[in-house]
Amino acid sequence: MSYQDDIQQVEKLIRSKNGTWDGISAESVVRMQVQNRFRSGLDIARYTAAIMRKDMAAYDADPANYTQSLGCWHGFIGQQKLISIKKHFGTTDRKYLYLSGWMVAALRSDFGPLPDQSMHEKTSVPALIEELYTFLKQADARELGMMFRDLDAARAAGDKAKEASILKAIDGYQTHVVPIIADIDAGFGNAEATYLLAKKMIEAGACALQIENQVSDEKQCGHQDGKVTVPHEDFLAKVRACRYAFMELGVEDGIIVTRTDSLGAGLTKQIAVSHTPGDIGDQYNSFLDCEEVTPAECKAGDVLITRDGKLMRPKRLPSNLFQFREGTGADRCVLDSITSLQNGADLLWIETEKPHVEQIASMMDRIREVIPNAKLVYNNSPSFNWTLNFRQQIFDAWKKEGKDVSAYDREKLMSVDYDGTALAYEADEKIRTFQADGARRAGIFHHLITLPTYHTAALSTDNLAKEYFGEAGMLGYVLNVQRQEIRQGIACVKHQNMSGSDIGDDHKEYFAGEAALKASGDANTMHQFA
Repeated sequence: MSYQDDIQQVEKLIRSKNGTWDGISAESVVRMQVQNRFRSGLDIARYTAAIMRKDMAAYDADPANYTQSLGCWHGFIGQQKLISIKKHFGTTDRKYLYLSGWMVAALRSDFGPLPDQSMHEKTSVPALIEELYTFLKQADARELGMMFRDLDAARAAGDKAKEASILKAIDGYQTHVVPIIADIDAGFGNAEATYLLAKKMIEAGACALQIENQVSDEKQCGHQDGKVTVPHEDFLAKVRACRYAFMELGVEDGIIVTRTDSLGAGLTKQIAVSHTPGDIGDQYNSFLDCEEVTPAECKAGDVLITRDGKLMRPKRLPSNLFQFREGTGADRCVLDSITSLQNGADLLWIETEKPHVEQIASMMDRIREVIPNAKLVYNNSPSFNWTLNFRQQIFDAWKKEGKDVSAYDREKLMSVDYDGTALAYEADEKIRTFQADGARRAGIFHHLITLPTYHTAALSTDNLAKEYFGEAGMLGYVLNVQRQEIRQGIACVKHQNMSGSDIGDDHKEYFAGEAALKASGDANTMHQFA
């Protein structure tokens, strides 16, 4: 119903109380209801799952409709990101949030900074989801509160046209609440542990869970060495655990993103169980690095398998891990991805060692031969040196085309000496179009940067510290922070308003009328930023 219809409904309810509720303003009630559209995390999960499903269908129709997100490690960071998006683009369409397990480990653990190895408290993940949505809902309440003040001013001025315009804007208001793709790592234990954590994450509002095929207790960051994968059946049990959690909680549209780390993982902790030749366990084992042996050559404690009728001994390391054959990573990624999609996954994530569209596409082409609408979530990772990678890609392309590259040293292309060159400009253009190119050529539905706000916080703090504690003194803050906030219209320059002071004043007036002691009087210094 419309804002006005809702007011009439509440007025009817108040009248039914025989005068005992006459101190309640129906319009104030409706304003509070509009400012708090989502009553629970499950409301959010259902709403945002529907958005993602709609976006996935739009991408299938046209890959120009790819989606994007930035990783955010605090509710305020996520809130400011969405406020900025609405300010600059007028809509939050196809813009999500990413919750990075790396940043939870590094920034949100009671243990202090930790590496991305699933050592942080798993409860900190749903806690951050809840925090992010608390801040996004507060952004709604703040923005709508300003619209209500404008509505009151239009009424006081007798401006019927402006009043009608504001009422229409209220009825068509687009929330800051957007989908979160949330990192559940390798599931934090067995399938039951994964299910329990998945429930908490969904109840907090997550509509999309990203789970990876590494061993839980050996989990590593996707861009570090020493990654160990698990057989498909072990991984699929956790995928099913996530689906059960979604279905139990009534989020039938919930999205599961299955990540394969096989491209950079050369080890497995166990040999897969195989019942018949060619089954999924046998296919997993076919990638093991083995040597043929005879019964006489077997030693105590050897693990043996048969392959093509031959007795084989998988290569076992002192760590008791088994080794895959070199050069099988891409084949394993393809098998992982097809198997996941055939067993309940909705989206794929292939972790790569560099951002190269054709490398990604070479695997996706094979996957799409089996599952034509396969789609990727891709990590535009800060672990890549994007400048060096793309300059080297252009160097290699030029060399292949027969162009003269003698003015460039391929290994030193990161040097500032090359910043103004034709090669650098062409590389930057390829970086600029990477997301659109990847969406069109490599099936990338969603582009994310895992930990960008980790780096922006460090960079901006470094710049402020250098100026403020140096000769610039207070001018270092005023010139580079506050003045820029004012000039660029950054909402939190009015930090009292951003923290909810005006929302609180509204509530005080609802509750106490003219007796309300409000903070937004003439002595509030925030009026200097009007």
